[in-house]
Amino acid sequence: MVNLMEDLKWRGIIYQETDAEGMKETLEKEKISLYCGVDPTADSMHIGHLLPFLTLRRFQKHGHRPIVLVGGATGLIGDPSGKKEERQLQTTEQVDLNVQGIKKQLKQIFTFEGENGAIMTNNYDWVSSMNVITFLRDFGKHIGVNYMLAKDIVSSRLDSGISFTEFSYTILQAIDFYHLYTNFNCKMQIGGSDQWGNITTGLEFIRKMAGEGAKAYGMTIPLVTKEDGTKFGKTEGGAIWLDPKKTTPYEFYQFWINTADADVVKYLKIFTFLDKEEIEALAVSVEEEAHLRKAQKALAEEMTRLIHGEDSLQQAIRITQALFSGDVKSLTAEEIEQGFKDVPSYIHGEENGLVDLLVAAKISSSKRQAREDIQNGAISINGERITDVQYELVEEDKLGSAFTIIRRGKKKYHLIEYK
Repeated sequence: MVNLMEDLKWRGIIYQETDAEGMKETLEKEKISLYCGVDPTADSMHIGHLLPFLTLRRFQKHGHRPIVLVGGATGLIGDPSGKKEERQLQTTEQVDLNVQGIKKQLKQIFTFEGENGAIMTNNYDWVSSMNVITFLRDFGKHIGVNYMLAKDIVSSRLDSGISFTEFSYTILQAIDFYHLYTNFNCKMQIGGSDQWGNITTGLEFIRKMAGEGAKAYGMTIPLVTKEDGTKFGKTEGGAIWLDPKKTTPYEFYQFWINTADADVVKYLKIFTFLDKEEIEALAVSVEEEAHLRKAQKALAEEMTRLIHGEDSLQQAIRITQALFSGDVKSLTAEEIEQGFKDVPSYIHGEENGLVDLLVAAKISSSKRQAREDIQNGAISINGERITDVQYELVEEDKLGSAFTIIRRGKKKYHLIEYK
């Protein structure tokens, strides 16, 4: 089997390490437990959360045990990282709902059975019962204010202001690392590059509480950016969510398949579990036959299969092929909802004549324009061109008894809905 750390370096996944030699030696001698956490600030993760957890999964594939932490407690406090102002505090009820949504998504990524099956944890379980005196005496006493002020996560907020609530966040995360170290023999934490301060605070805390000989490590992963320097994972429509109700599997698939040639090999390395030989072959394809977009297809298929499963992947591929060929009649009502989620829609009224419908749905600006569009062959119903200005819609035009797809020109789709 390929060496784990060498593979991570080849993929460009390692950004910072607290003790590279010590970590390498420990990983070669034993199978360890290690963790990564996420705060439930929403009821779904987005693709910006993926890389640390996919890295944790790589460790699991090499025999190590991943501990997946959902921060039910820290989610009630708010991480000051990357923010210029205080986060809006969420209610306990909302955080609980968020925790359940995120746990479901994490179960899609990890294997929870077997000798090194993943462990799911929630820091609310050990933080919520702690009183303020315990927090101050047993934990706060070991972390100096000057030490915390030197952390980028805190110092970046001093000018704009930071409350004691968010100031104390790094101690809470240090408590998590110490708790997992003590109760689960967890020897390593990984996270995004913005978590370096929190990770090193946890290691400092373990050293003071468990003694100088305590062996624990930290590793961060670089911030993912596009080749042009813009932020990864954002589109005009907002974040790409893992929840299929927020971002459909088709939209998820389309995000990855539209990756630029300049970025696709890097994304294959850091996001997929394809091996070096497969990725290098796809890299050659990008250079020599970019028009085939083999690398993008492989990336989209691997990511959609991982997050949404094989059935949703095949559904996304069917929608993509139908839209490319114009053969939309082959789609189910559910697939139409996914594929035409963002096109203009119109709830059908009493109009059965095509001319009247085109005007009512604002596909054509007037009856005169509608007749011209039809006569010129610019109007298609469910992929079939209609040139008869007297055409009236029939039951067969209702796909799945729910939708009619009208196209004006080559690319302007409109969805007619039947309620």
